[in-house]
Amino acid sequence: MTRTTADFWESLRRATPARIALGRTGDGLPTHRVLEFELAHARARDAVHAPLDPAALIAELAEWGPLLVQSKAKDRAIFLQRPDLGRALAPQSASSLPRGAYDVAIVIADGLSAAATQGQAAKLCRMLLAARNFTFAPPVVALQARVALGDEIAARLGARMAVVLIGERPGLSACDSLGAYITYDPKPGLTRDAERNCVSNIRPDGLSLEDASRRILAIMFLARAMGRTGPSLKEDDALALAPPAQDKHQPS
Repeated sequence: MTRTTADFWESLRRATPARIALGRTGDGLPTHRVLEFELAHARARDAVHAPLDPAALIAELAEWGPLLVQSKAKDRAIFLQRPDLGRALAPQSASSLPRGAYDVAIVIADGLSAAATQGQAAKLCRMLLAARNFTFAPPVVALQARVALGDEIAARLGARMAVVLIGERPGLSACDSLGAYITYDPKPGLTRDAERNCVSNIRPDGLSLEDASRRILAIMFLARAMGRTGPSLKEDDALALAPPAQDKHQPS
């Protein structure tokens, strides 16, 4: 039996969240497609402006003594208008971080999607904190934070590596995507974005928490062995050289 064109496109739509074969009415899109787009756009805007609930995250990570910090961006509006302020700690937060000597500092940041952070970051953080052969600083929850804020946090805590779990910029097909940025030997104000490794699209309909933790830990192991992160550290190489899963962590 020959499939119709409509059947063909419908089967593809079930396999991807991309907007394909939307159809047309005259010179425009059908009304229901326009409404779908406007709803997705509204959800993306809401995700950017939504606040993080730090108390809930701190409660989930209570056994590790989490810390709470704030960037120099005093509120969400300033954070969105001044990305530079989201990359530096507020003075009171900077002075509150106790210095030690650690392998890794994990930073949980709201970024551009607090919903992604709220829903997934604590669970992923717990998986990473259970990793063997690393000493971890107390996890840090950071408000109005950009990725580079992790550089200053790690430096002040005395950690050789920063792992920033942060809400990614929402798109029209996903508002709940979490990203993980791994930086070896971070230097506040000097480390470039190209010197980081990223594991992205961590969400229920994307990369699972289990797979994300495996990839992040593999990058952490290879970064420590190489003494750097960035383009010379390939994720495939890290996965190939990583210890077996059972030796890395036991998800709680």
